[in-house]
Parts: sequence; C-alpha cells; structure tokens
Amino acid sequence: MNHVVIYTDGACKGNPGPGGWGVYLRSEEFEKELWGGERDTTNNRMELTAVIEALAALKRPCRVSLFLDSEYVRKGITEWIHGWKRKGWMTAAKQPVKNAELWQRLDALVHGGIHQIEWHWVKGHSGDPGNERADALANRGVPG
Repeated sequence: MNHVVIYTDGACKGNPGPGGWGVYLRSEEFEKELWGGERDTTNNRMELTAVIEALAALKRPCRVSLFLDSEYVRKGITEWIHGWKRKGWMTAAKQPVKNAELWQRLDALVHGGIHQIEWHWVKGHSGDPGNERADALANRGVPG
C-alpha cells in the first residue's frame, strides 16, 4: 500500500466571505497541488473541503499521513462524528450539525475502508513547510 503525505488548509477573506482550499500531496511516486474556492463560504467549510478533495484525489488505496491545522476537522472526524451520526446529525444541544453534507462526504471517504489515515494536527503559520504550502494554495483558491 502506497504511503501518501497530505497537507490541507482552508482560507477565508471574511467569515463568511470568499474562501479557498488548498492541498499538497506527496509520495515517493508523485507530488501534486490542488486548490479551489467559493464566493460565499466559511473557513470551516474550506477546511473540510480541502480534506475531502485531497482524499477524493487518491486513485487507489493508500496509507495516508494527513496534516492539518484545523482542530475542527480533526476532532470532528475522529471524535464528534460518531455522536452526530447516532443522533441523526444533531449536536448534543439538539441543533443540526453545521456543514452536515460535507461531514457526510468526508465520513464516506474516511470510514469507507479504502484508506488507512493517520491524523496529525500542526500549528498554522508556524513555519511547517507542508502547511505553509497548503496555506499558499488555499489563498490562491480564493476567488478575486
């Protein structure tokens, strides 16, 4: 099983406002950059979209080391999602989960048994080269 290192990031000019997502993927075989954006979005939606786009770009099962600076996404997919699913996509406060459609897409990619994913949180804007590259790509994706 190939090992892929992925860095993801989201950016938003205003929250909500125009936003972008960025992905930097690398393995022994390839290196790839992805980015995109939306005119009216939030930072959290862009963080989620970056991870979704990264995993969707993988063409075969991989062992993934995924680095992100969003605790919202990391904790959401590794801790909170199980309760949300049990409660019919409602929070503990009985409110609908924000960004549920993105969480459901991410859940299918993560828990579908295709990839083995290790989640790593990195401090944003701290000089980590992969995170800085993903951040630059996310900013490139913000519509002008």
